[in-house]
Amino acid sequence: MSKNIFITGTGTDVGKTYVTGLILKKLKESGRKTAYYKAAMSGNERRPDGSLIPGDALQVKDMSGIEQELEEMCPYIYETAVSPHLASRLEGNPVQLSVVEKNFRKVCEKYDYVTMEGSGGILCPICFDEKEIWLEDIIKKLGLSCLIIADAGLGTINSVVLTVEYLRAREIPVKGIIFNHFHPGDVMEEDNLRMCEYRTGLPVLACVKDGDSDIDIDAEVLASLYE
Repeated sequence: MSKNIFITGTGTDVGKTYVTGLILKKLKESGRKTAYYKAAMSGNERRPDGSLIPGDALQVKDMSGIEQELEEMCPYIYETAVSPHLASRLEGNPVQLSVVEKNFRKVCEKYDYVTMEGSGGILCPICFDEKEIWLEDIIKKLGLSCLIIADAGLGTINSVVLTVEYLRAREIPVKGIIFNHFHPGDVMEEDNLRMCEYRTGLPVLACVKDGDSDIDIDAEVLASLYE
């Protein structure tokens, strides 16, 4: 059975998918059989035949070079670029937790390390009409610990600390923080790292600069975060 982890962000567009691609690339290059999974993806384009392309999954696959088939990576794909609960209201096919879990377990049976990416921030509604499902419900159902991806810039202290406190209040383990869009030598961003570590007690595991093709974390350390 695989070792797994959940990637959440402090909000939308902090670069979860990009950093996730670098994480899987690092694991694959270390010789580990690794896979990607996401419960629901919104804002996807269509192929000429009308079928939806799971854009985040394709980005991760291209960045990391993993051999996993796209069809395994996400059970719910929507075209409208809104939260999954609203996308499914507009398009149909609402998320069912049982389907998310079933497909996740299938992936876990085939790979050694499975990285699951969330949608938006931790307070993302996944389904609301037929049944109320929040991102935290999926994390707890699958028994996952979290890594937090955050923007290194202005406002991140507030968003990181609030995200950590929310997860801890729901007894979801948090392994650490990875900062994206980082500029080495920037006084404010360097201070943001220190302040986030101080207020959360969590380590900053890596800092990713725009355009990086590798994440600066030892593969053994990275693998040890998975459970």
